[in-house]
Amino acid sequence: MSAQPAHHADIVQAAIATSDAARSALIASWRRSLTLHGLDPAERKAPRRLTESELRQARQRMEPLLRAADASLDRLYLAVGGIGCCVMLADREGIPVERRGASADDDTFDEWGLWTGTVWSEDSEGTNGIGTCLADQRSLTIHRDQHFFSRNTLLSCTTAPIYDHEGNLAAALDVSSCRSDLTEDFVNLIAMAVGDAARRIEAENFRLAFSGARISLAPVGERSAGALIAVDADDLVVGATRSARLALGITQQTLTKGLPAADVLGHSAKAAEELGEAERGVVQRALARAEGNVSAAAHNLGISRATLHRKLVRLGIRRTH
Repeated sequence: MSAQPAHHADIVQAAIATSDAARSALIASWRRSLTLHGLDPAERKAPRRLTESELRQARQRMEPLLRAADASLDRLYLAVGGIGCCVMLADREGIPVERRGASADDDTFDEWGLWTGTVWSEDSEGTNGIGTCLADQRSLTIHRDQHFFSRNTLLSCTTAPIYDHEGNLAAALDVSSCRSDLTEDFVNLIAMAVGDAARRIEAENFRLAFSGARISLAPVGERSAGALIAVDADDLVVGATRSARLALGITQQTLTKGLPAADVLGHSAKAAEELGEAERGVVQRALARAEGNVSAAAHNLGISRATLHRKLVRLGIRRTH
């Protein structure tokens, strides 16, 4: 699109009047902005902003994710800050609660609303990077006159969703710019950087949420590099990222019932059988040396008597004494 902002509202209205919303995610968002949210593309009112108290509360709700995101936000800004971009992390309501940017650009970005506490939800600002990313739950770029409001058509926003340790939509990571000379190649590079940073934030947040568990990469192929599972001391899966849940069909109900890590990590039935036979042999030899005394056998194995009893039941070993 290359229309001037003055004519942008007419173009939006004309596009919505067509049947293209069924084929175009952008026009579908424009239509939502107009008909569902009751917005006017020609409206010139500045974006809504939270009070200091409201922003403080929003940050508190995001505190665990903010800790996980800190290093990745710094790294992303180092990659894109030099070309006049700012980095923002917004909560699931579309409100940026953390930001990285050059101090020389602060006044410009603040004027445009690219600042913490500004409400960028789709129902407030129409089609835009943060709001539409959260509404569609997908990575996207809303470039200049793809925005719904004419007043936002000088912005270019590239955004990726972030999911929490339970696979729920939690935030949006955004890189925005007011530059008019951003080329398509630059936008594509920014999109890759934003996507990579979003996955790093998810992974770090997942590790922090399951700090006492073993974190493993699920064997689901290169396209799901963020597919992580958390395994407890009993070799049961206690957590899975959204990528892992989608790729492996893991649900919260599955985790609640108990999911053996071997079932997820692809251990074959033969390997599991061999492992069981090896463990059975160790236990039986320990019992033989202890002349059937479970307490003595447990002591020799370095485990508790209760643990050995559970192993006997699980392995189907009957005591002879």
